[in-house]
Amino acid sequence: MKNNLIVFGQPCLGDAEEQGVLAVMRSKWLGSGAQVGEFERRFSEYRGVDHAVAVNSCTSALHLSLIAANIGPGDEVITTALTFYATVNAILYCGATPVLADVDTMSMNIDPKDVAEKITAKTRAILPVHFAGRICDMAELCDLADRHNLVIIEDCAHAIEAELDGKAAGTFGDFGCFSFYPSKNITCGEGGMILTQNSAAAARLRSLAHSGRAKDIWARHNSAGISDRQVTEVGYKYNLTDLQAAIGLVQLADISQKAANRRKLWQTYLDSFADLPITLPAKVSPRQKHAHHLFTVLIEKDVAGLSRDDAALGLKQLGIGTGVHYPCMAEQRFYRDKFSWRSTDYPNATKIGQTTLSLPLSGCLSGADVARIVEGVHKVVRQ
Repeated sequence: MKNNLIVFGQPCLGDAEEQGVLAVMRSKWLGSGAQVGEFERRFSEYRGVDHAVAVNSCTSALHLSLIAANIGPGDEVITTALTFYATVNAILYCGATPVLADVDTMSMNIDPKDVAEKITAKTRAILPVHFAGRICDMAELCDLADRHNLVIIEDCAHAIEAELDGKAAGTFGDFGCFSFYPSKNITCGEGGMILTQNSAAAARLRSLAHSGRAKDIWARHNSAGISDRQVTEVGYKYNLTDLQAAIGLVQLADISQKAANRRKLWQTYLDSFADLPITLPAKVSPRQKHAHHLFTVLIEKDVAGLSRDDAALGLKQLGIGTGVHYPCMAEQRFYRDKFSWRSTDYPNATKIGQTTLSLPLSGCLSGADVARIVEGVHKVVRQ
C-alpha cells in the first residue's frame, strides 16, 4: 500500500531541478547568493512588482511584513477564521492581537462585511488569505483599508498564479506573501517570497531576513574592500539559500504548464463528481484567474450518508491521500483558550472546517492516478 500511495500535495520534480541543485553544490556557495538574487528578480518580473524579497517560509514572510508595517503590542490584525495557524502565529510573533472574521460560504474567503464589523480603534492591518487559489474581494477590503488607514498584507500561499481583473495576487495591498512549501504550486522544498512596491520597506525586509545586517553576506562578498558589517536592528535568520532558489528557478520557468495540468484535473473532478451528494468548489468568475491550488469538497453526513472523516479514512484505505483545509481557528484548542474564541461566532468557517476534504491536485499526477482517485471517491461516497 505504501508503495502505491497517491501522496496528497505531491511535488513535481525532475532532472532540471536536480541539475540546478548540483550546479549550486559544485559552485561551493550554498547560502544566499546569486541564485537567490536571480529568483527574486524573476519572481518580481513574473508578478509585475518592483521588489521581491526571498525568505525561508511564508510564515517568515508574514512575520517580516508585519514588522515592516510597524505592527506590535497593542495593535489588532484582522484575518480569516479559515486558515492555517501560521497566519495567526505570525501576528502573535509581533506581540499583536489576532482578530478573526468569518468567511463567505461560496468563495470560502474572508467576508469583508464581517471585517468591517471587527474594525476598532486598535485595528492596524487586514491579513486576507486567498483560499485554495481564489482571490478575496480585494476591492471591498482595499476600500476598508483606505477608509480606516489600515495596512493590507496578503497571504498568497495558495495563489501564486491567481489574478483578479488582470491584477496579480500579492499586488493589491502593501505586502504579498508567498509559499514554496512542497505541496504548493511551485516549491523550493521550503521557502517564501515577499512582494512590495515600497523601496524602503524592501530594503528593511532584506535586512531583517539576514539577521538585521546592513548588507547580506553575498553583498559583502561582492563588495570592493571591507564592506559594512553593522547591524541596524534585531533581525532574524530567515534567508533563502541558493540550493532552494535553484529549485525555485526551474519551477518558476515551468509554472504555466503545471498550472494547465492542474486546471485540466480540476475540470475532470468537476465533471466526474457532479452526480455525487457532495458540495463541489464554487464556479470561478470570469474576472478571476484561479490558481487551482486546492480542490476542496464538502461532505455532510446528513446529505452524503458519511462524515468527512469517514471519507478521508476510506480513501486512505484505498491508498489515496487527502488533506483538511482547515479546521476553524476558533476550534483550535490553544487559540480558543487564549483568546476565548467561540466557534459559534464563525458559523461559516466552522461548518466548512468540519466538512471540508481536499483531494490530490498535483500537476504531475498520471492518468492512472487520476482514474484511481475518481473511482475511489465514487466508491467511498456511494457505498
